[in-house]
Order: sequence, then C-alpha cells, then structure tokens
Amino acid sequence: MIIHFYLRFSTKFGQAIYVSGNNDLLGNDDLDKAFPIQYLNDQLWHGSITVDTVKDVTNIRYKYILREEGKEETVEFGDDRIVELDDTVAEEIVCFDTWNYSGETENVYFTQPFQNVLLKTPAKLAGKPLKNYSHEFRVKAPILQEDEVICITGTADVMNNWSTEKPILLAKNNTWWKVRLNLAKETFPVAYKYGIYNSKEKKFVAFESGSNRTLSGDTGKKKVTISHDGFINVPYQQWKGAGVAIPVFSLRSNNSFGTGEFTDLKLLVDWAKKTGLKLIQVLPLNDTTATHTWKDSYPYAAISAFALHPLFLNLEKTAGTSQAALIKSLKKKQQQLNALPDMDYDSVIKFKLSAIEEIYAAKKNIFLNDTEYFEFFELNRHWLVPYAAFCFLRDKYNTSDFSSWKTNSIYNEDAIQKLVSPSQKHYDAIAVHYFTQYQLHLQLKEATAYAHKNGIVVKGDIPIGIYRNSVDAWMAPKLYNMDAQAGAPPDDFAVKGQNWGFPTYNWKAMQEDDFTWWRQRFEQMSNYFDAFRIDHILGFFRIWSIPLHAVEGIMGRFEPAIPIHINELFEKNISYDWHRYTKPYITENVLYELFGDKVNEVKEHFLLDNQLKEAYNTQRKVENYFAAKDDGENPVKYGLFNLISNVILFEEDNSQGQKFHFRIAMEQTLSFRDLDDHSKNALKYLAINYFFRRQDDFWRTEAMHKLPGLKRSTNMLICGEDLGMVPDCVPDVMKQLGILSLEIQRMPKDSGTEFFHPNDAPYLSVVTPSTHDMSTIRGWWQEDRVKTQRFYNTIMGRYGEAPYFCEPWVNKEIVIEHLYCPAMWSIFQLQDWLGINEKIRRENPDEERINVPANPNHYWKYRMHLTLEELLKADEFNEEVRNYVAASGR
Repeated sequence: MIIHFYLRFSTKFGQAIYVSGNNDLLGNDDLDKAFPIQYLNDQLWHGSITVDTVKDVTNIRYKYILREEGKEETVEFGDDRIVELDDTVAEEIVCFDTWNYSGETENVYFTQPFQNVLLKTPAKLAGKPLKNYSHEFRVKAPILQEDEVICITGTADVMNNWSTEKPILLAKNNTWWKVRLNLAKETFPVAYKYGIYNSKEKKFVAFESGSNRTLSGDTGKKKVTISHDGFINVPYQQWKGAGVAIPVFSLRSNNSFGTGEFTDLKLLVDWAKKTGLKLIQVLPLNDTTATHTWKDSYPYAAISAFALHPLFLNLEKTAGTSQAALIKSLKKKQQQLNALPDMDYDSVIKFKLSAIEEIYAAKKNIFLNDTEYFEFFELNRHWLVPYAAFCFLRDKYNTSDFSSWKTNSIYNEDAIQKLVSPSQKHYDAIAVHYFTQYQLHLQLKEATAYAHKNGIVVKGDIPIGIYRNSVDAWMAPKLYNMDAQAGAPPDDFAVKGQNWGFPTYNWKAMQEDDFTWWRQRFEQMSNYFDAFRIDHILGFFRIWSIPLHAVEGIMGRFEPAIPIHINELFEKNISYDWHRYTKPYITENVLYELFGDKVNEVKEHFLLDNQLKEAYNTQRKVENYFAAKDDGENPVKYGLFNLISNVILFEEDNSQGQKFHFRIAMEQTLSFRDLDDHSKNALKYLAINYFFRRQDDFWRTEAMHKLPGLKRSTNMLICGEDLGMVPDCVPDVMKQLGILSLEIQRMPKDSGTEFFHPNDAPYLSVVTPSTHDMSTIRGWWQEDRVKTQRFYNTIMGRYGEAPYFCEPWVNKEIVIEHLYCPAMWSIFQLQDWLGINEKIRRENPDEERINVPANPNHYWKYRMHLTLEELLKADEFNEEVRNYVAASGR
C-alpha cells in the first residue's frame, strides 16, 4: 500500500517539513527519525511511503514537524490524525492535511478535561458509513449547541450541489466529524463547505465563513483520499467556567481526622455541582514526611514526586467493616482534632501513621494477595519500591538526610532490592508503605471519578522543585544541582526574595534521557487530574539560583544567564574595582546604619580589619552561629545578612574576574549609594539590559528545549504560574504552546499599572483575585489603606472614601468582576467565595491566609471554619453563588 502525505502549508526558504508517526518508515514516534517530505509549491508539501500491509496491520498515527536550521523545531498539536489500515481495502491512500498549530484556541477543547468531562457528549451518528467510497472528509468542531451536527455540501452531485435542504451529515468519531463519499463520477476540483445542521429541527443553521474549500486530484480503483480539514470556520461562544481552590488539608467534614482527606473531596464536588462550578483546584498532594514535625506541613517540599501523603488517608474507609474496631478507639481523638480551628499537623500525622500500621498488620495477608494491588505495584514499581526503602531508612536513622545514613547513603539498585526482599525480617516496615500508597491511590481515584461523574474537573499542582532530602535526589542526584538552591527574586510579598532550599535542575542531564523523570511525573498526575498548574513555570526559562552559602533569596541570580564582561564596565567608564564591587562594602557609616548602638559589639566579634572574619563571611555561617546560640531572631543576625548582601556584582565561577552578574536591586544597596553619579547611571543602564533585554532570546531557547516535548507527553490542560519578573518571551512561548497564563488583580504584569483589570485577561488564562501565597480579598483590603482607596476609586469606579473593612458587597463586587471577564477560567479560593456572605464568612480574615512566602518556616495549617456538610445546607448562599455563576455565562 502507498500512502501519500500532502500538507497544506506555506513555508519560507530554509524550512523543511517532516512526518513522524508510529511506523518504522516514520521513525516510530522518534522525532529524530522522522520522514522528510518535499516542497511542491507555495502551499503544498508532499511525501509518500510504501507500507507492507501484511506486516503493518496497525493503524498509522502521524503528525508533522517544521524544522529550520538554527531554530527549535515546531511539532504540531495532537495525536489524532490516523489512517485506519484495518478498515480499508485500498492500495493507495492520499492524505490531504492541514497544519494544526499548538497555540490554536480550539486545541484546548481537545485536552483531557474537555474531552472526558466538560464537553463529553454521545457520538451522533448519521447512518451507516459507505463501504464503497473514494473520499473521507474529516473536520473538527469542538463547540456545538445541543442537537447540532456538522454537515457538508458542495459542487459534487453526491454533496447534493450546495443544497441546504438536504446537506450531507457527518458522524462524530472520537475527535473528528467524518463522512465517506464516492466521488468517482465527479469532476475535479470539487468546491465545498461545512456547515451546522440542527438534527432535532431538521434544519440547516449556517455555512462556515470564509472562501470555499477545494479538493483537487482524482479517483481510482482501490484509491482513497482522506481530507483532514482542521477546524470548521464558524463563530462560537467560547467556553468559560468557574472553580474553587482549596488545599485538601484545609477541608473539614464531620468525619475527617483533624485534616481534610481524599474522601472529603466528594462533599466538595457536591457543593461545586450545587453552585454551578466546574473545577476544583488543590495544592500538591505528595508525601512531605521528612522530619515527622509540623515543618512537614509545607506541601511543596515533597520527599517523593510520586508518592501521595498519608495525611490524606481516611482511616475508617481503609479499615473497612472488618477492622472497624481499630478506628472506634480513635473516635474521641478524631473529634478533638477535628474541633480545632486549624490543623495540628504533628498530632494528626502521629495518630494516622500509628493507625495505618495497625490496619496493615490486620489486613496484610489479604492485601499482599490482592490481584488489583499487584497490578498497581507493577505499574508503579519504578518509584514505589525506592520510596518504601527511603521511608524505612529515614525512620531507621531518624533523618531524611540520606548523606548521613550509615548504610545505603548512595542509592544502589541491587542493594535496595535486597533491602526490600519479602524474606527480610523488617519486610512489614517496607510493605506498610506499599499498603498506604495503594489505599491513597484508591481513595483519590474514587474521589476524582466521582467528580467526573458529576461534571467537575480536578486540577492538581506540580511543584517546580524537589526537596533536597528526597527519594528523587537520593536515586538520581545527577539530575539536580545539589550545590545550589532554588528560590525567587525579591517582590512586594518578599522583599528579601525567597529561598526554597530545593536543588535546581540539571536540565542538560535530564535532556539526555528525553526528560523521562518529568514524563513519569505527568503520567502519574494524569491518573487523578484533568489539569494541572505548573508552579513557577518561569523556572523552565530560567531559575533563581542561590548558592548554598546564602540564606536570603536576594543573594541569588538567574541561571542560566548571559553575564556582563569586564570590558563592558570599562567601555562605560565605570570606576570599577573588583574588591569594591564584588565584596561586602563596609565603612563606618554603613556599620552605624546597619547596627546602631551595636556597632562596637559587631566590630569586636564579627570583623577584622574592617572585613568580615572567615567564620562569619557568609549568611549560612552567620545563620548557624546564631542558631547554635538559640538566638535566631537577634537583629544583629539580620544586620550581618544585609552587610554580606551589600554588593553590586557576583563574579561568575571560573571566569578569572572577567564575567559578572548583577545583584538584584543593587541600586537599593548602601554600596551603590556611595558610588559616583556617572558609575551609578552606567551601572543602571547595564543592569536594565542584563535583566530585561540581553537574556530574552536565550531564555526563549531554553524554554523551547523543554516545554514543547513535555507538553506533548500529556493531554492534561496545562496552566502556568507566570508571576514575578516575567521575561518578555514568556507570554509568546505560552501562547504558542497553548499553556494558560495566570492573571492576578494585585500582581499586574504591566509594570506601568498598579492593578490588573480582569476585563483585560486573555481568553487562554486563569484569573483569580488571590492565591494560597497571598491574603484573601478581605485580608488584602485591610493591609494598606492607601492602596485600597486607589483600588476602590479606580478599579471599582466608586467615589468617596473606601469602607475600612471589606464588607460583603465589596467582596461580592470583586468576585463578580472576575466572573464576567473574558478568561476561560475564573477560580477563587473558597475563602473568597465565602467572603460575599455576611452570615457564612469567617469573622477574622487574618485567620484565612494559607501561606506567607516571606516566611520560610511558615506553618501550613489553615482549615475552613465550617464543615462541608454545613456548607451544603447553606441554601441561600449556595443559590446566590449559583445565580452569579450562571448569569456570567460560566
């Protein structure tokens, strides 16, 4: 069989087109082995392959690739262009195709949440397909109204000659609308158009817009032409939805054990359905048990990128009726912990882990012989076995710092297999983690399936970093830069920047195996989630990297980045001196400004010859010194931090004093203040170029090395958290790849505006008035009266003095403003939904904040103040929310 590939695509000189697919001749989905096709004319490329239909009985799935020397290749969207070899007797197949641009808005509707839940409709058949046909027409129409189907008519007799009374109806088959026609007696070229037909009223609705489509060519015996015509050109109302965001641990039900659990998600689904919401967004759900203390409450410090957190396991469901007695004895403790206003992480996890061990001991004989468990184990063996071994060793040596373990500090596959062998006396201490993960999997899977059944999609969260003392770092340290720390540069929420403590990624090493670890993460998430948020998507362009010797984020720099060269300083006639610019600038005036009446104490203990002593010349050394004295909040410590960061340039490693990176916000340093005016202005010029111009193409290339392939590995809807110092290249890259942006009213991306207006949101975006890293609407309203007043007058368009407190009508107006915006998704923290109603909202808004990014030791413990059962019974409030959502068209 000969298969011809014709691609309607206009290229320019130097560009080339390839076909990649699941066939040897097409490279077996290896893009590097894709099949090149040839340029025919300005609008058409062509290539052909000969398939052995005896050997190649598999349907051929294929896509096109655009390549240009010196640029990243572009792969079109989707995996649904298929030649069905098992459904034809043709000896020649001709495919006329249309390029499917990844950034096309309509492609979003072919991602997992829309195809499986939101737009899920039964296929509408238009009779039996022809067996004797010469052409098959395929087109996509993601958004149709009820009872609408696609039709086709045109110049051919079998198309009924442009008849709108009797157009030819297409049938829905997976993602395509299809129809087979026999054009053997027709004259070519054939002109045609698709249209919309109401099958219930048996009435033609409208033709698609634009010029007629044309099909050239001919017919022949045992020859079939397949025309993939892309999207139908009809106006449609863009789909919009609303959702709720809340960490699972923040949920509260009558039956939860001092924390939200996976089983509580069902009640949240019931509430979402009742109020017309279509999405539930949660924070990361991975196991963070590193210290067995409240510090493990930080959901972004997972000890495994794959394992779920035992915190979320419902003990009663796990025990079942056979072991109900084990749980009955914990009923009093469950009620005590559940009555607390916040989560008592230490107590909750202590009781849960103990109960899990008891349940496992009682059920292990049945569990270890469960065939469904065996299937789960085999599918997840690659992470599950190392995770169980890690947990066992962590508890054995009382630390997750694997570098300090007496055995197995370096991961060895053979040694770990021996450690986890069922013949070992400690096997139960290993297998209990298998048991826990399997039960968590069942409960989360059940909860998300319930959401789907009720028309609700679930959005997860994938952290940008991994915990330094994690299974992932233990197994494959070469994938991470263990000598660096990831974080974020300073902003209004963290003036000293953020230091997350995570190692940064060794992208070069990850690329060597085609980002297998990332692909496995996405695959794992797709078991439960329909969409996910990439935490700090800017990290795929560049990451804020902080040396291990630093504590504050302000000591970091972007990595990778193009440095400035020493010659650039000289060319600007800057009064450059290596020591003056790259070492802490220390003078009498500086010391008095930083330390006041403590200056003599500082000089005597920490300085020598007006320089920091070796024992205190890094922030980490200073931190350790005060920690040993149990005096961590001493103001002298923070003064020394400021002194150490009082530099203008960071020298690039191994550059022999030739290359440098600017310290962020250098103009705010005392060192910069004391420079001459010419040097100040010249440095500002270079710094603006360094941060906002010279890196842009470089960072675009970095992102395009990673994001396109990763996006192709999953069909989940991807939403990027693109906040902070956003490079100019980021919006375009995200648009090209069809990744939704995040738009927050109080964090505008335009530096010239104080507030972002939801009406300016792009369609492919998520808008929200607040996130877990911020105060709620009500909390923010009280933080800065001057800013609140400006917001009240400019954004809300109100005259006079703003209310001192965020009254329900204010909260309501802000929520409604977001609901009516153009963005695909309007998602609100549960606290912001509750804030619109005086009767139901929490009294003190300061108790509703989930995280304070400026505090690296923040305790994540917020729980909703009422139960989900009570929320479901709040009929007046629920009806109010439902009406607002419906009126906004969401």
